[in-house]
Amino acid sequence: MSQATDETTDGAPAADTGVEDRRTTIGLVIGLPLLCAVVLGGWAIWRATADLDDIEARQLAWGTILDLTREHIVLTLISTVVVLVTAIPTGILLTRPRLRRFASPITAFANAGQAAPVIGVVVLLAIWLGFGTSTAVLALAIYAFLPVLRNTIVGLEQVDQTLVEAARGMGMSGADVLRRVELPLALPVIMVGARTALVLLVGAASFATFINAGGLGALIVTGISLFRYPVLVSGALIIAVLALLIDWAGRVLELLLTPKGMS
Repeated sequence: MSQATDETTDGAPAADTGVEDRRTTIGLVIGLPLLCAVVLGGWAIWRATADLDDIEARQLAWGTILDLTREHIVLTLISTVVVLVTAIPTGILLTRPRLRRFASPITAFANAGQAAPVIGVVVLLAIWLGFGTSTAVLALAIYAFLPVLRNTIVGLEQVDQTLVEAARGMGMSGADVLRRVELPLALPVIMVGARTALVLLVGAASFATFINAGGLGALIVTGISLFRYPVLVSGALIIAVLALLIDWAGRVLELLLTPKGMS
């Protein structure tokens, strides 16, 4: 598979193919959970011993933290599923000969969706569709659609065409070639796009609190509006650790799903 260029022909940034040394990946898979455990452990010790006022203690109560974290994770996972079930099939269709001519305009449209400030997308959709989780999921899915779509297209386009022709020469149907040759070879690049989308979603889900969709963004908003910096820093810290753990889970999944000999 050839190396991706820095910029695509439609002007959009090139896909991050995630070419990464396997030792680095394994080091991150082992080291990231340890780093997150140390950070969360240090925060938990501070939380248990800190001298907090009533508002800070109520916002940083263990039950509140767990509820907000659960809401944040659920929102992220639902948005991720929506992105994967829409972006990957769209990317596959746009690499088929009959629909390939639509790849540039659709990618450009998706690029515009990500370029728009996520808070603007969230608020505009909330005005149009109303407040709540479903609107937040739609806004987040629009925001994270591009990386998966772009990497799916790039991953499939980089598959060695001699292998595709050889598979067809063996009598495989188009669906079989896609399932048994193209998708396995493109999977590492697609997984990088999925990981990128996951990390984007963890951070962007913080804005869901503005439309009553829950999540850890509530801590940041409370910390800013009430000048409670322990609450603000705690919210930012937990979201950052959550993003690292989500990225870690994506790396593990990538290692498990990548066919042997592809790394």
